[in-house]
Parts: sequence; structure tokens; C-alpha cells
Amino acid sequence: MAIGTKSDDEIAAMREAGRIVARILQRLAAEVRPGVRTADLDRVCVEELTRYRVKSSFKGYRGFPAHICTSINDEVVHGIPGERILREGDVLSIDVGVVHNGFQGDAAMTVGVGTISAEARRLLEVTEGSLGAGIAAAKENARLGDISAAIQDYVESNGFSVVREYTGHGIGREMHEEPQIPNFGRPGHGPRLRRGMTLAIEPMVNSGGWSTRVGDDHWTVVTADGSLSAHFEHTVAVTNGEAEILTLV
Repeated sequence: MAIGTKSDDEIAAMREAGRIVARILQRLAAEVRPGVRTADLDRVCVEELTRYRVKSSFKGYRGFPAHICTSINDEVVHGIPGERILREGDVLSIDVGVVHNGFQGDAAMTVGVGTISAEARRLLEVTEGSLGAGIAAAKENARLGDISAAIQDYVESNGFSVVREYTGHGIGREMHEEPQIPNFGRPGHGPRLRRGMTLAIEPMVNSGGWSTRVGDDHWTVVTADGSLSAHFEHTVAVTNGEAEILTLV
């Protein structure tokens, strides 16, 4: 079996984990509105983790203190839930990971809080579209760079920029496995994709430049120029046809 590939039984287990992630994300998105604290969303996640009898992939990972990541406006990824209150017009990225029967599921989405600006709405649409472009390129015998290039081309053709310091990744029994999946690159380059590879594809897209920095909490990544950012992610399995999205309800 090629490095990074999973058996059909392992993919079935990851499919179960992915469905739970999708349901939790769906519940959290329904809770998003002005006046809600990000800590409230973390509490809702704990309720869902208990209900599904799964563990958070994030809590305690390298010391991360919460069960989900909540990143607002210029925050790209790894935002820590706390006392911050969501306000009308904010954009909120929510990242959820669970461990179920020894296998990981990982997905993220960005949602608007109340009514958002046209620029923010377009950023969300383009970022989600770039995820779709990346997934469409994840085919058996394609190259890893085909995924990266598809995402970059989609984003940049729409006037936005892709974050370069953070990437998608292989996933399975561990949250982060090989290979790393940059959101920029050249088609036809990189390792060949094999049936049974399981990948977390996750474009992070900025309305301004692509540079980022890490905040004072040593976790939260923000855009260097203060521009808005969005993040969408699915866990997928490479098949002999179109990739299967594992993080769907």
C-alpha cells in the first residue's frame, strides 16, 4: 500500500468521523448571530462532542486551549474562543476536528454575522469556490501540485490572495499526516495522488495581501495588512473518479 493511503475499512471509519464533524459545524453555524460570544460556540461544541461521544482533535493539541478554532475578520486561522462578542457584519471562520474510533475528521467554514458587506460576501464565495476547485483536482494519478494550482488560480483570478505560510495536510489516525498541501503551486508537480489517500484541503484566502503574522496569544494567525480572511476545509478521499468528500452530513 502506498504511503498515506487508507484501506476501504479505514476510509469508512473516517467517513463516520467526517459526518460528525459536518453535523457539529452545521449546529455551530446555526448559533452564529450578533451578541454571541465565541466561548458560547465552544460550549455548544462540547455539548455536541458529548452527544456523539467523540473527542475534539484540537483541545490540548500542542497546548491549544479550546475545542474549536474561531477566527474573526482579519484572523486567518487558530483563533481561540473567548469573551469576544460577535458583531453585525463580522465574518467568522469555524474549524472543527474530532477523533472517532481512532480516526480524525476535520472541516472548516466561514460564515457572516448578520448582514455582511458585498466585499466580505464575495470573499466567502470565492474561498468556498476555491475549495471546490481544489477538490475537483484531487484525482487518482494527478499530482499534488494540481490541487494547489487549482486553488491558487481560482483565487487569484478573482482578485484575492492565498495564504502561503499555512497549508492543508494528509489526515487519518493523526490530525496532520503527509503530505502537506499548499494552496499555491504548479500543476504537474509534486507526489502523484493514489486511490485511498485522505486529505484535508483547506484554502485560506485574504482580501488583501497574502502575508500573515501570529498574534500575542501565540496561536491566532492574522493578516499582516489587516484585511479580511476566510477559510473553508473538507476532508476528502481520493478515488478512481471524483474525490469523495468525507465531511458531509
